[in-house]
Amino acid sequence: MRKGIVDRFEGKYAVIEFDGKTEDVQKSELPAEAKSGDTLIFEDGNVIIDKEDTASRKKEIEDLVEELFED
Repeated sequence: MRKGIVDRFEGKYAVIEFDGKTEDVQKSELPAEAKSGDTLIFEDGNVIIDKEDTASRKKEIEDLVEELFED
């Protein structure tokens, strides 16, 4: 099993970050609803969105931004 985070989309590719390194993966290999910032699990030829990890990281980022802009 590998976990990666969708960094961005470029044409027909998604740029996925795996352990600090990026790889291009064809968008057609990903779930249609995948978007930037989603955590993906790659296992046995299947790719699923890890919704729990995605939500957790999003909350963490929102908290950091809120803390940064506190008066």
